[in-house]
Amino acid sequence: MRLLADSQVVLWHVLDDPRLGSEPTALIEADDAEVLISIASLWEIAIKKALGKLEAPDDLHERVEQLGFGLLQVAPEHAWHVRALPRHHRDPFDRLLIAQAQVERLPILTADPAFDAYDVTVLWK
Repeated sequence: MRLLADSQVVLWHVLDDPRLGSEPTALIEADDAEVLISIASLWEIAIKKALGKLEAPDDLHERVEQLGFGLLQVAPEHAWHVRALPRHHRDPFDRLLIAQAQVERLPILTADPAFDAYDVTVLWK
């Protein structure tokens, strides 16, 4: 199954944080899983790390690839699709993830209940 992991899920998985729990971990580690991380998530994490708002390994971009995550580039159609989203959520990074999920027809693995307001399949929460 192809799925898009949000920033928090990726960080928790990389850091082996118990908040991730067994259900999302099983989805990520399933034999048939193709787990993608958006370049926008790496950008968001880098910004928040630089501002001191979160802890993340300096080699995060390398570790996600070593763990088998695929990288989802931000394509023009993803960026442009954001304009059509309802204004349920103000976070620009999350809005871009939602747009990517809709355009690519991917479920999103997230703990964020705000994603439920959009026409996207949410795994976990």
